[in-house]
Amino acid sequence: MDGTSRRGIGPGFGRRDLLRGAVALPLAQALGGRAAAFGADDGDRRPTGMIGRQRDPENLEFPFSALDPRRPLTSNEQFYVRTHFEVPEIGAKTWNLTVEGEVERPFELTFDELRRMPSQAMTALLECSGNGRVFLEPPQVGIRWELGAVGTAEWKGVPLAAVLERAGLKPNAVEVILEGADRGELKEPNPKTPGVIPYARSLPLAKAKAPEVLLAYEMNGVSLPPRHGHPVRAVVAGWYGMASVKWLKRIVVTDRPFDGYFQTFMYSIWERRHGLPTLVPVTDIQVKSEIARPAPYEVVPKETKYRMVGAAWAGEADVTKVEVSDDGGRSWAEAKLTGEPVRFAWRFWEHEWQTPASPGRHVVMARATDSRGRTQPMKRDPDRRDAVISHVLPTEVEIQ
Repeated sequence: MDGTSRRGIGPGFGRRDLLRGAVALPLAQALGGRAAAFGADDGDRRPTGMIGRQRDPENLEFPFSALDPRRPLTSNEQFYVRTHFEVPEIGAKTWNLTVEGEVERPFELTFDELRRMPSQAMTALLECSGNGRVFLEPPQVGIRWELGAVGTAEWKGVPLAAVLERAGLKPNAVEVILEGADRGELKEPNPKTPGVIPYARSLPLAKAKAPEVLLAYEMNGVSLPPRHGHPVRAVVAGWYGMASVKWLKRIVVTDRPFDGYFQTFMYSIWERRHGLPTLVPVTDIQVKSEIARPAPYEVVPKETKYRMVGAAWAGEADVTKVEVSDDGGRSWAEAKLTGEPVRFAWRFWEHEWQTPASPGRHVVMARATDSRGRTQPMKRDPDRRDAVISHVLPTEVEIQ
């Protein structure tokens, strides 16, 4: 596939319109898994089957076609890895968390003290806001994710709300900044950072106090692996992964919105207010469905029943419907949702596809609808810059 219009497609579009666009993905396939040379993309395979997207720092993608509907949780080894700087080496015995700012009782918390606080387990999906960036046109400078910068795990930790309650919020508190121990300097391709800075993102007070925001120390029943934030990370369920700060070291409660580098220059989109575009931070995950199988460029027998499978998610809402199309979006057939809905997690789906009789290249698509009535858009919104890639993406297969 030249990637269906990375901008999206609509009913009545011809084949050329469907296939125009994403050149990087077919090139990657043609080169045997090596992604198109753009930015720092490696495109190599690791022993666990992960796809390397960047070496220094390491960024890894889950091969989405390996999705197993029998296993709702993504293993720690195959959970995508997003890092901005080098992974800090922090031991649980030496770790501590500072809570300060607009609070009545600033304090420090050790790992043992955190573990003694009442904890909870939560299943939640994390998705990089750039997942699917390879399909955008014109090509964007950044990690060249295809479909696999997403995963669902079970997290265990202490609600952030409990830590904030212990500190006592002052009446003028507005936002909560989460600061990681990872630090570095960015010179390209985005605007330069003001020297060496830590990775930090903020949450509005209402989200910070929500029960689905954890200070997690376990992932799928074991201690957090180093690349996933050991010993403690934030997990902000329902929001894109950039909010779930890893290697957490400091919490700062502020009396004004935080306009840090990763809140403004990166992980931000345009929002139209009174007809004027205003930059706002990326926040909640949008409704989305992806096709795992058939995989791009898979050879599919003609005139047969093919079990199409995939996953859909909708952030803070539930997926209520998934539809598939094999005629450019002119008609849609409803797929079967499998398993039980779990809030903040993905929902698997399947569809028995009657493959066409005519051989050649063919395009299939999937779109999801959620409990808020939102349906996955067909066209890309350019105001989303290089993030929040939730429009319908086509999968091209070869019918033989």
